[in-house]
Amino acid sequence: MSRVKVAVLISGRGSNLQALLDASADPDYPAEIALVISNKPGAGGLERAEKAGVQTLVIDHRKFGSKEQKYDDGRAAFDSALSEALTQAGAQYVCLAGFMRLLTPDFVRQWRGKLINIHPSLLPSFKGLNVHQRMIEAGVKLAGCTVHFVSSEMDAGPIIGQTAVPVLPDDSDETLAVRILKEEHRLYPACLARVAEGRARLRADNIVVLDNEVCAEGALSNPQC
Repeated sequence: MSRVKVAVLISGRGSNLQALLDASADPDYPAEIALVISNKPGAGGLERAEKAGVQTLVIDHRKFGSKEQKYDDGRAAFDSALSEALTQAGAQYVCLAGFMRLLTPDFVRQWRGKLINIHPSLLPSFKGLNVHQRMIEAGVKLAGCTVHFVSSEMDAGPIIGQTAVPVLPDDSDETLAVRILKEEHRLYPACLARVAEGRARLRADNIVVLDNEVCAEGALSNPQC
């Protein structure tokens, strides 16, 4: 079976990276993790990739221009170096897994329909950071995670799949985060597989997803995870 080549971008410990590595270790899985790139030297996810025998690369964003300006020449240069490395590795899709950088519109356009992210809320609600505490403060009864194609606006791209979990009366932001993270580790590989197989794709502004199933342990998930 021919498998698509996937690169994963990280900034930290690589928890969701590990889920993708574990899934891709199965030769029947339709995607192969070919490269892991971190913008931070020493990120824990680099060691995970190395243990799995996957090529790693560090592109330190601090070496590219001024951090005071949102889209200065340095940010564009960083994204250009990133794109060049992805192209050289033959990456057909790119997964963001805790990658704490805003990508430039030019980069997003270049990789449109090939750039995937996971976010720990049921988008479009609770974009951005500190989402677990914000959900508890808002009193929501359902939380969850979302896998989506990346757009120029943060956490706003077309949705590929979601999984919902209950918010319990005694939840803290930590306990809720653990419950959601468990579902992230199921949902992300499931969505990547569908994208790799062409069963979820970006067509203009629409996503085509074929299944609507119930996931294990009472979590509602579309697609099935």
